Amino acid sequence: MSVESVREHMAKWGKSEAVIEHQESTATVELAARAVGVIPARIAKTMSFKGKAPEDESSANIPVILLVTAGDARVDNGKFKQQFGLKSKMLTPEEALAGTGHAVGGVCPFALTNPLAEVYLDLSMKRFSTVFPACGSSNSAIELTCDELFEISGAKEWVDVCKDWNDL
Repeated sequence: MSVESVREHMAKWGKSEAVIEHQESTATVELAARAVGVIPARIAKTMSFKGKAPEDESSANIPVILLVTAGDARVDNGKFKQQFGLKSKMLTPEEALAGTGHAVGGVCPFALTNPLAEVYLDLSMKRFSTVFPACGSSNSAIELTCDELFEISGAKEWVDVCKDWNDL
């Protein structure tokens, strides 16, 4: 169902047909790179973190920070804390599903079900003309430019919170 919600979301930009569903799993960076036929760094992985709790604790939605990074990048905890003002704590698989509408392996920054989810894109992706984020399932992807990814995801901003990636 999640990939269908992403297709509907992509239709607003005329990109619903660009969503690719593979026979094999794309649930990890390595599997996605193999399925798509690119180096792992070009896979745009989406990680979900606990965000700041809202002042109104009655909200049924949990605050979520979605961070989209290059496949070869790792989160730098110090940079994360400086950027977001809190320690990086990833969501459990159950929390990720509840907080995004997508299961782990298919978490993406599109068609989010939680109004408290905020999307941020890491600069590690900007070295590529296109990247391949998941599309809501463990066997889907789409090729987008970084500008398209920013617009279609509704990202708040580009951030620099990763390490261990190399400029090419």
